Amino acid sequence: MPGTTTLDLDTSSFKGSISINTGLFIGGKWCDPVDAHDHAEIINPSTGKKIMVISLASSKDVDLAVKAAHKAYKTSWGFKCPGKERGKMLLKLADLLERDADQFAAIEALNVGKPYHVAKAYDVMGAVEYIRYFGGWADKNQGNVIETNEAKLAYTRHEPFGVCGQIIPWNFPLLMMSWKVGPALATGNCIILKPSEMTPLSALKFAELVVEAGFPPGVVNIINGYGPVVGQAIAEHPDIAKVAFTGSTLVGRKVMEASAKSNLKVVTLELGGKSPTIVFDDSDLDQALKWTMQAMYANMGQSCVAGSRVFVHEGIYDEFIQKFSAMVQGLGQTAGDPFSANTMHGPQVSQVQFDRIMGYIDSGKSEGATVHTGGERHGTEGFFIKPTIFTDVHPEMKIVKEEIFGPVAVVLKFKTEEEVIEAANATTYGLSCCIFTENISRGIRVAHALENGSAFINSAQLVDHGVPFGGYKQSGIGREHGEYALSTYTQVKGIHVNLGIRL
Repeated sequence: MPGTTTLDLDTSSFKGSISINTGLFIGGKWCDPVDAHDHAEIINPSTGKKIMVISLASSKDVDLAVKAAHKAYKTSWGFKCPGKERGKMLLKLADLLERDADQFAAIEALNVGKPYHVAKAYDVMGAVEYIRYFGGWADKNQGNVIETNEAKLAYTRHEPFGVCGQIIPWNFPLLMMSWKVGPALATGNCIILKPSEMTPLSALKFAELVVEAGFPPGVVNIINGYGPVVGQAIAEHPDIAKVAFTGSTLVGRKVMEASAKSNLKVVTLELGGKSPTIVFDDSDLDQALKWTMQAMYANMGQSCVAGSRVFVHEGIYDEFIQKFSAMVQGLGQTAGDPFSANTMHGPQVSQVQFDRIMGYIDSGKSEGATVHTGGERHGTEGFFIKPTIFTDVHPEMKIVKEEIFGPVAVVLKFKTEEEVIEAANATTYGLSCCIFTENISRGIRVAHALENGSAFINSAQLVDHGVPFGGYKQSGIGREHGEYALSTYTQVKGIHVNLGIRL
């Protein structure tokens, strides 16, 4: 039988016990993997020490989950469960998550290293709002009547795919899960969800709420496992009709390849980014600095929309870099225990990610860039890296071209609007951008010219659950959020009814 681990926490922010199942959630029940010999240690990134051990699935377990999901879809979900009822369950799920917000914030702080107060306000409550939003959409997924002629009725139905695979990343485990679960369940799909093997704890706890909210067995299945094993099995499974993946562009290619080689399943991808932040000389500099900090260093830089290329007009460059450096150094001084109320900068998620980021920092140094501040580890325990700024960079450097996914910004000068647009677009990515200017005409003009799926004028990372989110170029395919997300989880059927045409 699958085990349960109880985490006893006595911190300044959270005191209490949290029980987490360590097995697989398939068909509404907890179970051991078919091959019950593979396990993974879950590590606390703040200390580098083990939190607990979880079971890992294989392709055999994916088969079982798909069968459970297919049975649920045919008997108790999809159009067998009216949208109104699906909406009620989603709304209850959101209420339950809000009820347990403290526990989920503690899990994210422990497993991911997020500051507790940030995890609660942004990750947990963001997930609550997102699921609640799509609970409202569940009975509004409508087709259209299309006029042809009076002897014919033509209309469309927006039908669910049936069984969908969902693969979520380690940087926002709970929030990214809500982005996938919300629209999929609202539109009547059943899901096979794989959390990251590094940060699965919030997903495992979430499964308990799925049961409590009343979802039929098999509608939601959550299975732990490695990407090359479970992720691959999901991407190539012939009975999964659609797969949604958030992660690196490299793995996104593999998901597309596996989907193409199997059953040509529909794929949506939310991938990497190298987002530009552009600060014009007419901007409100104090606000621009604060938002640039948010754009770059939120979640310790582990964000696909991180504004890691900062373009500053030459007329304000010196003042900007002086103030920006002081703010970044101040942020570094708040690094520490995620459960401390004073902590604003936590650790990187793992030793592997720590080493990867430090490798990019070493690359920047060796290629001749100047470490303006940071550029080294913080402390001796855990995976902490000081927030870093590089100056004296050029476009061909690795730290300018490649996604680092850590607290490392490069700052570049520009002269003209035309020049900075060209430089900002000189990337294979196109997820997000930020523009700071008091000239709203310029702000809108530049936002339209930049090749990105989202543009923020005089703000950063203010993603809203009602506004579509996704990438251009190699930053992804498809859109999450809002009504646009419904279309990625439905198929449109055109129906033709003959009312009097005779042969």
